[in-house]
Amino acid sequence: MKKVQQVSLAEMARAESRVLNRGDSAHMNAGAPPTLDDLTQSLQFSPGDGRIWLNGQRMQLMHTSSLGDLRRELMDSLGMEKTRGLLTRVGYSAGMRDAQLLRERWPDAEPAALFAAGPRMHALEGAVKVEPVHFEFDVERGTYHGEFLWHHSSEDEGHIAHFGIGTEPACWMQTGYAIGYTSALVGRLIVYREVECLSMGHRQCRLLGKPADEWDDIEEDLSYFNAETFVSTAYGQRGGATSKNTAVLFPAEGGGQDKQMVGVSSAFNAACHMLRRVAPTEATVLFTGESGVGKEMFASMLHQISPRKQQPFVAVNCAAIPETLIESELFGVERGAFTGASESRPGRFERANGGTLFLDEITTLSMVAQGKLLRALQEGEIERVGGARSIRVAVRVVAATNVNLREEIRAGRFREDLFFRLNVFPIHLPPLRDRRDDIPLLMSYFLRHYGQKHQRRVTGFTARAVDALLNYAFPGNIRELQNLVERGTIYANEDGPIDLPHLFTSGEDAAQSYFSLSVAGQLRQRDAAEGESGAAGKQLLDMVPGMLNASGGGWSLDQLEQALIDAAVEQAQGNLSAAARLLGLSRPKLAYRMRKREEEAGKPEPDAA
Repeated sequence: MKKVQQVSLAEMARAESRVLNRGDSAHMNAGAPPTLDDLTQSLQFSPGDGRIWLNGQRMQLMHTSSLGDLRRELMDSLGMEKTRGLLTRVGYSAGMRDAQLLRERWPDAEPAALFAAGPRMHALEGAVKVEPVHFEFDVERGTYHGEFLWHHSSEDEGHIAHFGIGTEPACWMQTGYAIGYTSALVGRLIVYREVECLSMGHRQCRLLGKPADEWDDIEEDLSYFNAETFVSTAYGQRGGATSKNTAVLFPAEGGGQDKQMVGVSSAFNAACHMLRRVAPTEATVLFTGESGVGKEMFASMLHQISPRKQQPFVAVNCAAIPETLIESELFGVERGAFTGASESRPGRFERANGGTLFLDEITTLSMVAQGKLLRALQEGEIERVGGARSIRVAVRVVAATNVNLREEIRAGRFREDLFFRLNVFPIHLPPLRDRRDDIPLLMSYFLRHYGQKHQRRVTGFTARAVDALLNYAFPGNIRELQNLVERGTIYANEDGPIDLPHLFTSGEDAAQSYFSLSVAGQLRQRDAAEGESGAAGKQLLDMVPGMLNASGGGWSLDQLEQALIDAAVEQAQGNLSAAARLLGLSRPKLAYRMRKREEEAGKPEPDAA
């Protein structure tokens, strides 16, 4: 096992000085560590059309005073706690995205270089000057400890201008950024606390970071990541024997720990806000989304935060019940209604009376059952199979489907009138690939849960396992991530990390992320676009003999180069940063080649945006 890496302030300064003073361009290729010079050249301005890019992602400049005004408005309307939570989540999202961008841009960079790039990115974006005091980490085991000083905090400037000096730290967005950035690199939730702050009268801000389970009273820190109170942080007190560096936490309450709602992404929070809005009402709710996104969990939470929470919650998977039995299961059966009906029994509607009935995979209901369901929704009455009397029920119906109901209506498989009864308040639940900010949180949560369930001590995830999970498409969504982490927890060695071979063992298509060895012997990630580019290059080499001839009548090297540049720019839809990555060039080199071509052709120089 490799030793824990410790990096002091002096060592970082000497290393950066060596890189910045080399005077060559070797560090500018796609595989070099992201130095401050690299990051600066990744920031592109296009004043003519009002766009700014950082590593191919669009950015926007704002006045610090305007952000201070926004903070004041939020504090006045939401209060301090909700404002702090909102800004912390925004910062977390920004940190997660920056970590993903840097990993994609510099796949060969050592972990130390990527950790050091976070403070440089934060400074480049104008948030704060970061002075690392020290940090130590072991990516293989998922351990991390860091201490940093922040100077010239833009967030503090805006806060102090409106609220003056107080008793609480105020760099909420910047703290969220540090948590998001580091957690994305480690693959484990790393929590920072601001122990000194300009807004408290200190000369600078001081930040301490370590894994969430190593902090005392972590619930307050994590509560700021929850857009709604019913979203769980899922961190209880440590229980049982664990190794010092284990990533496994044993929740305080036993049982049901896999039924927590965990997330911080904007897509997840939007669904939670809609859930909170509709919960106090009697409206019928229709959940839509792919299989495995957590529709039953959202339905259960809807019941728990509604006025019906003391009454029954009954869930029915309509696809799991044979068509011949679905009506008797839903509406009940009278004695003698058919052969084998030896006694009367209530259906799910009656059992859920006063509470909530969740109907999953609603499209599998027969047309007859759909008609009876429509009547129950319209009249609040049902009839048992073989019965002759109506039974009044007060049930809130919540339905879910993973197919397009409007297409089912056009195909004649679903009643349009029932659709309009169900579609009173639709909530679309996003797939996991649209809420990648939540993946590190879910990984850490499932790791704790299955470590407890299977009595396994697993320290975390290796760097390449984190990369693979962050780039995987997850066709099975959260359910698939849950299964992968459980599988990895079982496969991994005791007191060891979950590695890539422990995860994708049953034919999963992990083509979104490839791994190879670089010339320096480092593990290098290649994305799908690079793989396709390599295949295209082989095809081009196969074509070359037919394109060249002894008399010189074939294509020239300049023509081949220009054809490749045109194809890359077209494929990237005019985004020069993306086109440069396809060609294996830096953006300035691509822009130079394009300008040179225009100059040689006698045309005006193109806009280098």
